[in-house]
Amino acid sequence: MLPYPHVDPVAVSLGPIKVYWYGLMYFISFILCWRLVHYRVSTRPDLGFQQDIVAKLILYIALGVIVGGAVGNLIFYHFLDFLRTPWRFFSLLFKGRSFHGGLVGVVLALWLFARRFQKTFLGIADIIAPVVPIGLGLGRIGNFINGELWGRVTRVPWGMVFPKGGPYLRHPSQLYEFILEGVLMFMILWSYSSKPRPRGAVGALFVILYGCFRFLVEFVREPDTHLSPLFGWLTRGMQLCIPMVLVGLVVMFWSYRRERGRA
Repeated sequence: MLPYPHVDPVAVSLGPIKVYWYGLMYFISFILCWRLVHYRVSTRPDLGFQQDIVAKLILYIALGVIVGGAVGNLIFYHFLDFLRTPWRFFSLLFKGRSFHGGLVGVVLALWLFARRFQKTFLGIADIIAPVVPIGLGLGRIGNFINGELWGRVTRVPWGMVFPKGGPYLRHPSQLYEFILEGVLMFMILWSYSSKPRPRGAVGALFVILYGCFRFLVEFVREPDTHLSPLFGWLTRGMQLCIPMVLVGLVVMFWSYRRERGRA
């Protein structure tokens, strides 16, 4: 058993103003992503992206993450609650964040950005995909500090007792996701994108990797109690990851086939 490190969720408190670690992680991730994207486009002229619009791109993405994450959480995880009590719309809307909702929000944001600045959607996705794991990883650290989204009951020696998870030893699934969706995925995508790839391939690889890693972690992550798994084991997170992986594989196949056709 490993002791759970009790960290105050409030990072900074100035009178009535409180800055939480979870929100701070979002802020830090956006800053780091902005700097890394700026570095990528400045060192890779073959990407065909102007440095002066990087900040605007990150702003579009931030709005997509925040709005899409909130709306997605309502639709994917609390839609029946909303249908039963529609007057609780705003309380349900801000009950949490959904990655898959945030992904949809980012897709829409990139599409709008591409239209406004005369860029290709897949080209922008390839630019931003390698740095997204930074936000995912820091977000999971925020979840860990908040003591939320813990794992299933376990007997592994590195299990932890979370303050809100009862007296049970549980998987620190937030840390698993930090390692897989954050550190490992960043290393793979950054290395893969360091050389020219067919348009759409980098974004497709991101979707495939996240879908696979999240699917695996779902086996040890505590499922939502108000949602019944399909077939007794297929959680909502797994259900949302399956189409992600399929779409990613199709785009990857199309991307390389299109490139070969041009050769």
